[in-house]
Amino acid sequence: MEYCVFTEPQQGFSYQEQLDFAQTAEQLGFDGFFRSDHFLRMGEGDPLPGPTDAWTTLAGLARETARIRLGTLVSSATFRLPGLLAIQVAQVDQMSSGRVELGLGTGWFEAEHTAYGIPFPPRRFDLLEEQLEIVTGLWSTPLDGTYSFHGAHYDLTDAPALPMPVQSPVPVIVGGGGPKRTPALAARYATEFNIGFQPETVIAEKFAGVRAACEAIGREPDDLKLSVALPTLAGRTDADLRWRAQTIGEDLDEFRAKGNIAGGVDAIVAQVGRLRDLGARRMYFQLLDMRDLEQLEYLGAEVLPHLPRD
Repeated sequence: MEYCVFTEPQQGFSYQEQLDFAQTAEQLGFDGFFRSDHFLRMGEGDPLPGPTDAWTTLAGLARETARIRLGTLVSSATFRLPGLLAIQVAQVDQMSSGRVELGLGTGWFEAEHTAYGIPFPPRRFDLLEEQLEIVTGLWSTPLDGTYSFHGAHYDLTDAPALPMPVQSPVPVIVGGGGPKRTPALAARYATEFNIGFQPETVIAEKFAGVRAACEAIGREPDDLKLSVALPTLAGRTDADLRWRAQTIGEDLDEFRAKGNIAGGVDAIVAQVGRLRDLGARRMYFQLLDMRDLEQLEYLGAEVLPHLPRD
């Protein structure tokens, strides 16, 4: 099992706060720092200091961390042209000495598109499928070759497929709850399938669906890493948890009832163990208050050593 922290910087966190969080997570032994790719705060609250671009942020973190893996969960296919995205990710992979992972999805938050003049087309799954084909195709093109693609949405002719990433392949994460196209895309293009914000019964169902999609195309299901992302509140006492829930605008009892992670060492270890039994090989702890380094330190210093690694 691998254990990553997953953050939402658009809710009002600066690059410096993300750097402090990522460096602390690295020191505590977490395997990865992942961030959302959004440009607008969700819900009420202070949006300052404003949004930070995901791949600009990860480029900075690539030079200011040494071990922890870095990625998006997930970038939106509406935000970038796939040829440029392949260059951005490959460059950050070089800057990090091979520690980058690309999570890529359709995009869903229409308000941020309207706010910044970003097109929000209706058939975004088609965009996503072509982007996955192009990005992975560029990265797998030999150094002395070129890459061409002629689709309904994108047209590339004799691209030199440079720069080359350090990793081959760069890990690609595809996730979501769609019943057919999402698992099919994950089976075809991804190294990891992620399901987030769902109870364990739904997680089990989605894992079974993507395994079946792998079998349908002749891919070994165990070749695809399965992962879970869940909002997390960690603390020694119920009072700690209630204070942390209030800080992020949540009621603790309602937060727990959704199947999220909320508790101390024993509760978190038990829940992660159940997810592991369902087939999860990576866990993303979504921590919404990036200024609460004490929560991160509790999770890393007191909970992480008790979580299974095999």
